[in-house]
Amino acid sequence: MTKPFKVEISEERLQNIYSKVKNYQWHEMPDDGGWDYGTNLDYMKDFADYWVNKFNWRKTEEKINKFNNFKSNINGIDIHFIHEKGSGSNPKPLLLNHGWPGSIVEFLHIIDQLAHPEKYGGKKEDGFDIIVPSLPGYGFSGRPLRPIGPRKMAEIFNSLMINVLGYKKYISQGGDFGGTICTWLAYDFPESLLGIHINILITRHPDGPQTPEEKEWQERFKKEQRIEDGYRTQQATKPQTLSYAMMDSPVGVAAWIIEKMRGWSDIKNGDIESVYSKDILLSNIMIYLVTKTFNTASWIYYGRREEGGRFLPKDHLPLKVPTAIAKFPKEYLEWAPKSYVERIYNIEQWTEMPEGGHFAALEKPELLIKDIQKFSKKIENI
Repeated sequence: MTKPFKVEISEERLQNIYSKVKNYQWHEMPDDGGWDYGTNLDYMKDFADYWVNKFNWRKTEEKINKFNNFKSNINGIDIHFIHEKGSGSNPKPLLLNHGWPGSIVEFLHIIDQLAHPEKYGGKKEDGFDIIVPSLPGYGFSGRPLRPIGPRKMAEIFNSLMINVLGYKKYISQGGDFGGTICTWLAYDFPESLLGIHINILITRHPDGPQTPEEKEWQERFKKEQRIEDGYRTQQATKPQTLSYAMMDSPVGVAAWIIEKMRGWSDIKNGDIESVYSKDILLSNIMIYLVTKTFNTASWIYYGRREEGGRFLPKDHLPLKVPTAIAKFPKEYLEWAPKSYVERIYNIEQWTEMPEGGHFAALEKPELLIKDIQKFSKKIENI
C-alpha cells in the first residue's frame, strides 16, 4: 500500500538550523592549509553566510513536490520514493539509487528528461517510468531498527519495484552505494532485472586480482585510499559517537559532506563551485538536516561491514544480468582493469566518459542520460 507524501518542513525546524549556522563559533586554522587539512575555513565562512542570507529551502521543496511522492511500508520501514510515469505506450521502469553523502537531490534535474524525452528533443517512446527512493535511514524514508547494508537495501527496493509497484522487470542505475545496491539486485534477484547501469566499482571478486595489471591496480588502490579511510572507518565502526557532534552542528555536517563533494568530483582549478552551485550543495546537505538523518544515513557503512564488506560471494559470478559500465575519469575509486570487472559483471556496454567524477548525475547529467538511453535500447535485443 502506498500513501501520497509531500515535503513540508516546519518553519521552526528551519529557523533552528539557520540559527545554529548564524551563531557558529568559528575556530582558527592555519592560513596556508588550503584544503589539505580538510574543508577550507574561508570557504566555509562564505558558505555559511550564503546559507543564512540567500539560500531558500522552499525552492528545494518545490522541486521535490512537483513530482509524485509516496511512502510505502516495506519490512517495517516507511520507504519514501518519487514515481514519475514516463511517456510512450510502454516505458521501461528505471530505479535510480543514490548513495552517501548523496540524496534524491542528485536526480531531481534528470527525472523529467528521462521520463519525457520528447520535451527535450528526444522520442517519447524512449521514456522511462522513473522511481527514485530515499535509502532506508536517509532523508524522508524511515530508519531500520539497527544498521543495514546495501544488500538488505537491495532486497527492500526489489520489493518496492515488484510487490508494491507491480513491475515484472526493471532497470536499476546507481553510483556510490547505489551502484552496490544495483550489484546486489543483480546477484540476489536476477529474475527481476532487465539490466543494471553503474558508474562505480565498489564490490570485489572473492578470488582477488589475477593478472599483473590487476595486482598493480589493487596495490595502487590501497595506497590511494589511505587518505580517504578516516570517514569510512569511523562510519563503519562507531557512527553513534560521531553523531553527537553532527546532529548538533549544521556547519559540521556541511563541512563533512562538502569535503567529499569537492574531493571526489571533476572540479576546475580547485574550485568546487566550478561544478556545483551553493544552492545544489545546500539542497543536498539540508536533506540530512531537516530530516535529522545524518546518523542513520552513516549506518550503511556499519551494515556493509556486517554483510561482508566489498566482497561478493563466489556462487553466482559472473553475474548474468546485462550490465552497463559508465567509467568517469575522475571517479575517486579507481576502476579495476576490464579483465577484473568482467569476472563480476556481464558487460554489455562499457563507456569511457570524457569528463566527470563520482557524482555523475549531478556533474554530467547529459552524458549519464544518453548512456542510460543507449543501454536501454541495447538490451531490448538481448
